[in-house]
Amino acid sequence: MITKADIKDALELDSLVNSAYRGDSSRQGWTTEADLLDGTRTDAAAIEDIMRKPGYTILKYVEDEKILGCVELHQEKDKLYLGMLTVQPHLQGKGIGKELMKAAEAEARNQKCKSVFMTVISVRKELIDWYARHGYVNTGERKPFAFNDPRFGQPKKQLEFVVLEKLIN
Repeated sequence: MITKADIKDALELDSLVNSAYRGDSSRQGWTTEADLLDGTRTDAAAIEDIMRKPGYTILKYVEDEKILGCVELHQEKDKLYLGMLTVQPHLQGKGIGKELMKAAEAEARNQKCKSVFMTVISVRKELIDWYARHGYVNTGERKPFAFNDPRFGQPKKQLEFVVLEKLIN
């Protein structure tokens, strides 16, 4: 079941996101950033900050009262930003991410957005290819990977984002 997360979910979301993107546990799945960044991907306080921002939402995928996946959403003009799409590493490839992405696209339609967009680290070819198979197009726009907050990790090399976008009809 996919529902909106709330503040009481922050610790569980923190654990989920970090397990999928950083450290040895992330190597069980294919979304790991462990070779690109040291440190954590987020923390409970940062997740709470997201949930407190007007217009920001985190959707959670829950089975048996356990959060197995999540996605961050917020509207920017006539577009919906999709970020932090996360699935527990040992469950990746089982359709949970696809369901969260569909829910995000439904939310974009509900908010009368024209498209869904995201930023992906440019060297994450397998992830960019996965999004492309689901209709997301590389816009050619690049954005710097400019996080100065250690809560979001320390790059091991120079990184940048590509912007992917999908028109919603």
